[in-house]
Amino acid sequence: MTLSLRPLGTLLLAACAALALPAMAQDKAPLKIYVGFPPGGSADVLARLIGDAMHNDFSQVVVENKPGAGGRIALAAVKAAKADGQSVIILPSGPMVLFPHVYKKLDYDPVKDFTPISQIARFQFGVVSGPASNVKTVAEMIAKAKADPKSNTYGSPGLGTLPHFMGVLLEQSSGVPFTHIPFQGGAPANTALVGGHIGYKFDVVSETAELHRNGKVRIIAVTGPNRDPQVPEVPTLKESGIDMEAVAWFAMYGPAGLSPEVTARLQKAVQRAVQSPGMKDRLLKLGYEAIGSTSAELAAAQRADLARWEKPIKATGVSLD
Repeated sequence: MTLSLRPLGTLLLAACAALALPAMAQDKAPLKIYVGFPPGGSADVLARLIGDAMHNDFSQVVVENKPGAGGRIALAAVKAAKADGQSVIILPSGPMVLFPHVYKKLDYDPVKDFTPISQIARFQFGVVSGPASNVKTVAEMIAKAKADPKSNTYGSPGLGTLPHFMGVLLEQSSGVPFTHIPFQGGAPANTALVGGHIGYKFDVVSETAELHRNGKVRIIAVTGPNRDPQVPEVPTLKESGIDMEAVAWFAMYGPAGLSPEVTARLQKAVQRAVQSPGMKDRLLKLGYEAIGSTSAELAAAQRADLARWEKPIKATGVSLD
């Protein structure tokens, strides 16, 4: 009697394959992306968009919202996390480059307590003129301010916000005095601008582009190095004769102590997500320029912006608890 080994061989192969599946799954660790703002906001939308595109690199990707304190609660969670590459944060640049100059007591060091992974996207601001000022160019704005300094009022979403300091930086760069009027959020500032209660506003281009197209306000310049594709007819400040350039950005960071290998793996995963089909257009519709930088490039951008904002912030004397 001859015994066939083929069924036994098939069973052995199936068993080996079954044992291999968990091992393969373990090669891809889960990833938790913290967001320091409520669901539905710009940081949350971006994190979920990038997180979805990173699913092939991890066994599971979860976005966890820990809103409050301008993102500092989520930063505290990442700071305390294990340096194993399974906990990261996606956040705007403010907490990493503005807050160290603004807050008297900050419970983290933006350089020492975190590992830069990748700058995901950049966005710029517009210098927005309302009906009260009725100016069409930066040159007109400067001339009007010199003739009537009291007319040079601008609004922001609040004291110590990036739009607030954009105004201060423009004041220093142009030599034109501005009077800052803080509001409780961007919407009330927009209402005041459209209603003619303030002359200007500094705002993210995507937040004002529709009002600009409808003729309710006018974006007279953008703050970045290049014209914004959302409003390509609008010149940059440098094109308008003002030596100023400033952008904001979203980036991914991990806790301090991530190994170079883990950092590189996370960086490449972000870069693949940013370069995935259609991602550039999706980001552009949100008002963002896709970047997908290296860890070193993000660290350099952070250092540059920390230095850039120190002088204008100290000039205001703003210091928050």
